Amino acid sequence: MPHSAELSHLFSLTFIVAVVVASVSCGTSAPAAQGSSYTDLVALFEEWREFERPEFVDGVPDYSATAMTRQHAELADWQNRLKALNPESWSVAEQVDWHLVRAEMNGLDFDHRVRRPWARDPAFYVMIFPAESDVPAHEGATIHGWIDLWTYEYPLSAADANELVRRIGAIPELLERAKNNLTGNARDLWLAGFRPFEEQSADLETLGERVAGTNAGLDAAIVAAREANDAFLDWLRREAPSKTGPSGVGKENYTWYMQNVHLVPYSWDEQVTLMRRELARAHTSLRLEENRNRDLPELERIDSPEEYDARLNAAVSEFMRFLEEEEIHAVQDWMDPALRAVSGRYTPAEPGELRHFFNEVNYRDPLVLRTHMHHWIELAWMREDPHSSPIRRVPSLYNIFDARSEGLATGVEEMMMHAGLYDEAPRSRELVWIMLAQRAARALSGLYLHANEFSMEEAVDHATTWTPRSWLPDGNLVRFEQHLYLRQPGYGTSYVTGKIQIEELIAEEALRRGDDFTLKGFFDDFFDAGVIPTVLIRWEMTGSRDEILTNAAAVRISNEP
Repeated sequence: MPHSAELSHLFSLTFIVAVVVASVSCGTSAPAAQGSSYTDLVALFEEWREFERPEFVDGVPDYSATAMTRQHAELADWQNRLKALNPESWSVAEQVDWHLVRAEMNGLDFDHRVRRPWARDPAFYVMIFPAESDVPAHEGATIHGWIDLWTYEYPLSAADANELVRRIGAIPELLERAKNNLTGNARDLWLAGFRPFEEQSADLETLGERVAGTNAGLDAAIVAAREANDAFLDWLRREAPSKTGPSGVGKENYTWYMQNVHLVPYSWDEQVTLMRRELARAHTSLRLEENRNRDLPELERIDSPEEYDARLNAAVSEFMRFLEEEEIHAVQDWMDPALRAVSGRYTPAEPGELRHFFNEVNYRDPLVLRTHMHHWIELAWMREDPHSSPIRRVPSLYNIFDARSEGLATGVEEMMMHAGLYDEAPRSRELVWIMLAQRAARALSGLYLHANEFSMEEAVDHATTWTPRSWLPDGNLVRFEQHLYLRQPGYGTSYVTGKIQIEELIAEEALRRGDDFTLKGFFDDFFDAGVIPTVLIRWEMTGSRDEILTNAAAVRISNEP
């Protein structure tokens, strides 16, 4: 496997494109010939991904004002080329791919007009990622040239060590250029940017200890990168008092982004209504479960490494057994090890001390959180059985996958409960409602942040207050989550809006298929479509095209945050 910075975006089209049709150079706006085919789209997609990636100068991506102005000016030509393909006569599956490319182009347009992470978001310049994300690509805006340390084998080979010398060696120059690029006035984004560089400093220190002596050049590069990181963090702190502006994109921009980039068919206002409803439903359902279970003993937390390992392994076995015996979806041999590999390890806590919120769930009944960890089954699915479409087999840019990916993981928590997974463990049902309440509460905080009606600390207070049992006392965890949601519009709500879209699709399909409907049939078809927005999956499964796709030429909102 290659260790390039673009690991998640590298792909080959040679298996599907025998002849590259387009000899059109970047920036050419001439329409394609009448009768353009899906093959033309695939070729354009390959070119588009190259265009989206900024030019690298001396190993550093160029996000200067000049380079970004030039890229935005050329973007309209790419959108015109895509539109000229005129896919209306293609199959639905091919038109779905066309809309995925359109959404990505809209995402870059939104970045230039509104989000501008290279100018407003210090965390955009973080390069080091020690662990794999549980979704198809990094969460939030991520700089090109990122370094996924988890993709390397240790001890490092000589070739990998030399590669890291070059790539880590670029960090000091990148951070110097970042000082010129970061001209924005987004206060909450700026202040929240301290933590990622504190963490990157620690990650570089850990890496330095891990690879010490492997390569003298690498040892020196890590030291230099850490010194530059810490100097940049000091600069961020010195500049912080001058940052006084809002960080949210605003309600209208948020709605445009949802419907034209993430292809989520809800406005900002509609999402507020949905989150409030789910928050109330989760709290009420929790109280009803607690009343029903009032004579049962409370769930005890795991309290030893041995118990942790035994119960986590048993939970994976139980979940996989349930999926197969209850015919939820097809089960493959590689699913069990994919889930078992992310069981984690025991961390001690003092009596009465609260761990990370999700560990409070995990240490009471690890089976509950195994359902959400379906994420790792899906990631293995993408590796083991990649989609036939070269456009779908790679992660969409701009976290376009978020409502589908996080929505499924959140949805199966409640779905598996209703399907009977906790029939013998009624207290575990309470954990499902606690998690839903926490997700709805933090989603509302994120929505109000983007509307510039909450400050970061008000968002933290809201999410903390509305999480049941006071299981969210760690303000730093809430700030981490809200920072992501501020950086990536739609991510905070994706867990719940994605769940709701899947539930709507199940209801529609059950009515459409009648007696032929089965959960296994539904989910097998659902997964076959790939990790793409649910409105596109719905189109493939039902033949119904959502109006946000019909009105694809929606007027842009041009106001900046």
